Amino acid sequence: MLPALALIANAAVTPPAPSAPTQQIIVIAPAPDVVPLIEAPPAPPPPPARLPDSVRALIDAATESGDEAAVATIMRFARQTNPETVGQIDALDAEFAAKVAEKKAIAARQRADALANAAFLDLWKGEVEAGGSRLTGNTTGFGLYGSLKLSREGLRWRNTLTARADYQRTNGETVTERGIAAWQPNYKVDDRLYAYGLVQYEHDRFLGYTDRYTGGGGIGYRVISTPTLKVDFEGGPAVRHTDFVEQGAVTRLAGRASLGVRWAILPTLNFTQDAAAYVEEGNHNATATSAIDTKLIGTLKARLSYNVTYERGALASNQSTDTITRATLVYGF
Repeated sequence: MLPALALIANAAVTPPAPSAPTQQIIVIAPAPDVVPLIEAPPAPPPPPARLPDSVRALIDAATESGDEAAVATIMRFARQTNPETVGQIDALDAEFAAKVAEKKAIAARQRADALANAAFLDLWKGEVEAGGSRLTGNTTGFGLYGSLKLSREGLRWRNTLTARADYQRTNGETVTERGIAAWQPNYKVDDRLYAYGLVQYEHDRFLGYTDRYTGGGGIGYRVISTPTLKVDFEGGPAVRHTDFVEQGAVTRLAGRASLGVRWAILPTLNFTQDAAAYVEEGNHNATATSAIDTKLIGTLKARLSYNVTYERGALASNQSTDTITRATLVYGF
């Protein structure tokens, strides 16, 4: 009995074992109107478009040739067919343009140095023109025409020397007897503007004078200047001494205007126009020559030209307008 009570007593006085601590979980629910944000790293950019190798090879071939027109055409079509690589094409185009500009600058400096150091007898270019005709049968006759032109393009000065002679006989009578020689120096103010001088001698007794001497000067301007077309206009005063057949010798002041056109229609076909008019008291005169040149062999060309000459003070027995059509050969040197 005593042992059992001891056990009970011990059980009564023994405090209960402490219970294991409980873990508290706090859940915070989001507000019903708030969407949770999830941050993710940005996606890598897509690789840039690559210019196709075939197009790049075509562009490289065009740029290596140095042909600016061909390069411009290739670049235009490359941009149209590959719009996603326009940036790369623009970079290649800019690189080519920079190389071309550098080459042109070097060539311009070299040319300027060569012109500055050249002697006066250097750099001359010229051409000789000749033609003839012969008539037989009911009308007999023959005609001769020849001309010489020399020009020198210096750094600041441009000199031009010209001489022409035209002679024709029909049925034993002289019907054309004309000659002209002129020297014109030009001082280039810039690429377009220049000052000119003129010394000229003329002979044409069928238009009413045996000898005419002209001296003058003025201002010239290149109105159009492109690789294929050049148009020059000149104007200024002049002094003219004329030995008329009927009036005798007369010296007068005059105003002069001229127009020069050089047009390269094709690499082997060129058009030229030279016209000049003088206005003076009691007499006006003008001359114009239009010509078409076509290349034959080397520097040899064939020329078809049409000349109109007007003289207000011509002989009363003759017409005031004279025209000549020529077919000639021209040799350049």
